[in-house]
Amino acid sequence: MKGNRNTAVAETQQTGWRKTKVRSAGQNGKETLMGYLFVGPMLAGLFVFTLIPILATIVLSLTDWNFVAGLDRIKFVGLDNFIKLTKDPLFIQSLVNNLLLLIVIPVTMIVSLVLAVVLNKQVFLKGMFKVIFFMPYISSVVAVAIVYQVLFHPSYGPVNQFLMSLGMSSPPKWLADPNFALISVMMINVWTSIGFYMILYLAGLQNIPKDLYESADIDGANAFHKFRFITVPMLSPTSFFLLVTGVISTFRIFDLIKVLTEGGPAGSTSVMVYYLYDTAFVNLKTGYASSMGIVLLLMVLAITGIQWVAQKKWVNY
Repeated sequence: MKGNRNTAVAETQQTGWRKTKVRSAGQNGKETLMGYLFVGPMLAGLFVFTLIPILATIVLSLTDWNFVAGLDRIKFVGLDNFIKLTKDPLFIQSLVNNLLLLIVIPVTMIVSLVLAVVLNKQVFLKGMFKVIFFMPYISSVVAVAIVYQVLFHPSYGPVNQFLMSLGMSSPPKWLADPNFALISVMMINVWTSIGFYMILYLAGLQNIPKDLYESADIDGANAFHKFRFITVPMLSPTSFFLLVTGVISTFRIFDLIKVLTEGGPAGSTSVMVYYLYDTAFVNLKTGYASSMGIVLLLMVLAITGIQWVAQKKWVNY
């Protein structure tokens, strides 16, 4: 009798476990379905607007074709486009200019970090200064380019007028001078990016525990030591984020170059994206331009990969 009762209890428990398991599986299935429904539009956009264009670019980079001629005029040439790139002086110049523009990133980070540290103190009208520094970042690139075209005018621009008033007889021609045009673009790029970098550094400074600075004060550390051994290491994740996104945005720069100089003078400000645009949509060499896009993609991936490997040695989480 007792054995029958134990058997019945065991069967009831097993039945309850099965029902709970089935109910749990059904609930998990519904949650999984809802999850796919929520991420579905994003995945569809990623597939349509990113993966398919990348695959199409890889295929077109192996062809001699322009989009005006039609698909029946596609001619496969293998790696000829990539070989031609190595002998294209304007492409090499654009590549060098892109690499030189990377100097903008550490300069912007250093200036923004100093400004963030200063504004993080009890500064009068702190909110107003934040808005002033952030305004260039959210301003129209076209408007910024036109303003700097006026400021850097070689004869009547306020910058050169001021330099001549100080006694400089022949100030630089800035955007009209091949030796100063890229430097001018760098200065504009730093000016427009400082606000964004500074805001992120300010957010990072708010998350540094005050106890670290108090302990440093007790140990007799001065302001430089606290900045060097506390502020900089604690802000390393923010610096790493800005470094990665800065490199990517530097290789994507186009609108400022298009409005400001159109790659001139003499190709001194031409960058890879602008040369790609000019080749594809002005000269109608779609296949050749696609090979530039593949080189650009590989370069960005390689530099980003190096940064991810190197960050293990200097980023403190």
